[in-house]
Amino acid sequence: MKIYISVDMEGITGLVDHTHVDSSKLNYERGRKIMTQEANYVITKAFETGCEEVIVNDSHSKMNNLLIEDLHPETQLITGDVKPFSMVQGLNDSFNGAMFVGYHARASMSGVMSHSMIFGVRHMWINDVQIGELGFNAYVAGYFGVPVIMVAGDDGAAREAEALNPNITTAVVKESISRSAAISLTPLKAGELLAKKTEEAIQNIDNVKPLTPPKNPILRIEFANYGQAEWANLMPGTEIEVGTTIVRFQAKDILEAYQAMLVMTELAMRTTFS
Repeated sequence: MKIYISVDMEGITGLVDHTHVDSSKLNYERGRKIMTQEANYVITKAFETGCEEVIVNDSHSKMNNLLIEDLHPETQLITGDVKPFSMVQGLNDSFNGAMFVGYHARASMSGVMSHSMIFGVRHMWINDVQIGELGFNAYVAGYFGVPVIMVAGDDGAAREAEALNPNITTAVVKESISRSAAISLTPLKAGELLAKKTEEAIQNIDNVKPLTPPKNPILRIEFANYGQAEWANLMPGTEIEVGTTIVRFQAKDILEAYQAMLVMTELAMRTTFS
C-alpha cells in the first residue's frame, strides 16, 4: 500500500485568516507547527494501518511550510517551489490512493479563506464542471487512476469533496462562521478525528473510484478584473471570451490543462490594481 498526501494550510485546525498562513505574519510559525502536527496524525495512522510508503507534498504557497524534522521518520517529503505540478507534484499511477489534508473550499464559496489558487480567481471550470484546487487535483489523480480517498479541512471543503465523490471520507476539523472565522476543534481532538478518518479511508479504499477527467478538456478561468484576464491571455493558445473576464484554453489532456492553469494564474498575479 502506497499513499500520497497533499497538505495545504487554509484548512488546518484553528487557522482562520492570513496571519496564520502568510510567512511574513505573526501567527505563521504557530500555523506551520499545527500544520505539521496535523499531517503527522494522518501519516502515522497510515503507517499503522498497513501502508508501506507515504509520500507527502507540501502544497501551500512557497511549499516549504512543513517542518521535516518533526515528521514521521519514514515519511518522504516533497518540498519547495517551483514544481511542475504544484499541489500534486509526484503523484503518479504507483499510488493506491491519495489524501488531501488542510484543504479549503473553492473561490466564491462559503468557507474559511476560500479561494482557487490566487485571490484573483472567481471561478474555474473543466468543461462544464466548476472546480477549485480540490477538484482540479482530484482530476489529476484520476488521470493516473488514483482515487482521492480522504479530504480533511473545513466544512466547505468536505461539502465540495462529497459532491465530487459521495464515497469519499471527509474529516471536518473546523466549521466556517465567515471567511475569516470558524468554530474549530483543538489540535488534540482534531488529531483523534484525523487518525480515525485515515483508518476508515484506507479500509474503504476499494469503494472509492478515481475522478476520471474528460479527454481534450476545455479549461475556463474567470478572473476578478480584466487586467488579470489580459495577463493570463499572454499564454499562447488562450483567448478571452467576449464581454467577460473569462480566459479559455483547449488542452490535450488534464495534465496540460493543469499546467496551463498554473501559468495563467501566475501571470494574472502581476496585476495589482482592480
